[in-house]
Amino acid sequence: MTETQPIRVLLAKVGLDGHDRGLQLIARILRDGGCEVIYAGLRQTPAMIAATCVQEDVDVVGLSMHNGAHLTLAPAVVEALGAAGLDTPIVLGGIVPDQDLAALAQAGITEVLGPGASNDAVLEAIRRAAGSR
Repeated sequence: MTETQPIRVLLAKVGLDGHDRGLQLIARILRDGGCEVIYAGLRQTPAMIAATCVQEDVDVVGLSMHNGAHLTLAPAVVEALGAAGLDTPIVLGGIVPDQDLAALAQAGITEVLGPGASNDAVLEAIRRAAGSR
């Protein structure tokens, strides 16, 4: 990513969470904000996400979780990325209790956005994450 290249963002749902309306909205927000979006969609495994990151040379991973498995699945994505030799930042969106934020940060999640995050907040989180590389 340079100033002339758009931020490449991989969006995915990990595990069996079948709710993707919000992720589709995020894809549109990011696209309209100048990002290049790779939409992996539903039922991705951590290994599938890591493989797509390698294939697509993404700058940021955006995960959406509404299944309550964020403390298990998000760190598994961080581990899969590491195993693939990547340090791609992850922005997690969804229903995450405040008490879990520190554990997610410690596990390597770059940012967490909750329900109702504004379009500007989403874009800024992605830009900050991309800039952290």
